[in-house]
Amino acid sequence: MKVNLSELLGETTEYDKKREVEMRKPKSWLKSVSAFANGNGGVLIFGIADDDTVIGIDDIKAASEYVSQKIKERIDPFPEVTMQIHGVEEGKKLLTVEVMKGQETPYYYKGDGSTEAFVRIGNESVAANAAELKRLVLRGKNSSFDSLMTDYDFKDYSFSKLRERYKEWNGTSMPDKSFESFGIVDEKGKLTNAGALLADNCPIRYSRLFCTHWNGLDKSGGQVDALDSAEFSGSLIMLLNEGIGFVKRNMKKLWKKTANSRIEMPDFCERSVFESLVNGLIHRDYLVNGSEVHIDIFDDRLVIYSPGSMPDGTKIQERDIDTIPSIRRNPVLADIFGRLGYMERQGSGLNKIREAYENAANYEEGMAPEFYSDRVLFMVTLKNLNHKNKALKEKALNRALNRALNRALNENEQRVLSLIYENPRITQNEIKEQLQFARSHVQKIMKSLSDNGIIERVGSRKSGYWEIKE
Repeated sequence: MKVNLSELLGETTEYDKKREVEMRKPKSWLKSVSAFANGNGGVLIFGIADDDTVIGIDDIKAASEYVSQKIKERIDPFPEVTMQIHGVEEGKKLLTVEVMKGQETPYYYKGDGSTEAFVRIGNESVAANAAELKRLVLRGKNSSFDSLMTDYDFKDYSFSKLRERYKEWNGTSMPDKSFESFGIVDEKGKLTNAGALLADNCPIRYSRLFCTHWNGLDKSGGQVDALDSAEFSGSLIMLLNEGIGFVKRNMKKLWKKTANSRIEMPDFCERSVFESLVNGLIHRDYLVNGSEVHIDIFDDRLVIYSPGSMPDGTKIQERDIDTIPSIRRNPVLADIFGRLGYMERQGSGLNKIREAYENAANYEEGMAPEFYSDRVLFMVTLKNLNHKNKALKEKALNRALNRALNRALNENEQRVLSLIYENPRITQNEIKEQLQFARSHVQKIMKSLSDNGIIERVGSRKSGYWEIKE
């Protein structure tokens, strides 16, 4: 006989099933009590198999007393629990132990000569690592990393990027009193961690952004591993702007004509890239030292990695995006970015990432953004919407290389043309560095290609790009 779990659990989504009350190894189920209290709560069900078959508990009274006793003895502080006995068919009985979300985290398991706090990762209860333990301590103090005070003096740091964005979004200069009301500085002139992260010369070293445009479908590359790479540090606002700029200069933008205009079709939806990077910078776990946000661009996808799991320990790939509540790991930063117009306080970023892709002119089934999380990272994968046209673009390159001219293209001209194909926004200086040519030689080759109708400059000298002519 199998039991209807929904009748036992109600709206609870976190639960563990146990065939029996293991008395020789109580840690096997007490670690779930610790994890539930340290998370969003959950239910232990005793007397049921993994396939939901009812086994039943023979001496239900003794079992419930033992469970209650061990929770009091070995979980510190004592969590709020509710125990119930359920009679089911054939006279069998089940014991459920509902553990409420704790307010005095961390809740430790003490026994077997050790003291450990447990957390939920997916459907498992695992021992908290150093970063997770710090996070539980902060939660128990009703605090967060970004709200903690530092030893940095406000007077020693500039906030030009913050002031510029505030004026751009609000139309007025940022009042000095806003620094305190935003949670950037305290009454003694000391910066919070949020303030340090928003300073132009951010002193938190691991608040960096690594960007790489890889040559191919993975990091193995070929003759050239990376087509472009950059490392950025400084204010979170600068990291956001530089990251978006890196993506824009490393992606191609196709277009097609319509009756009255033309439709642009970039490799990646800029709105989705923006929301993904904001999510990575603001909701990352800053308690994970020595880890940064990464943007990796491959031929067929763009991936943004940020340190830290989902705040509630669940796995995003196992969740329904539409039903995920807004949980802000860094509420001070989230509030400031909301005031600057970078994000909404309702927490709709993941939906915007998905919806922007679905509304793209070159979107097709199977190209939806993908979300993944585990214990140490959160990852967003955005498909290259133009990757299917890569073969067509390569044919255009070959036609350009083989076009009938008064003379054939020499090897150096072909090498320059290949670099332009890979990155239409490449500069002459970048070509010089990659090919180890003199600048005058690069200029001569570019002029020859342009004069012979092989390439054409589109847009301004500063923000334009090279187009290989059909």
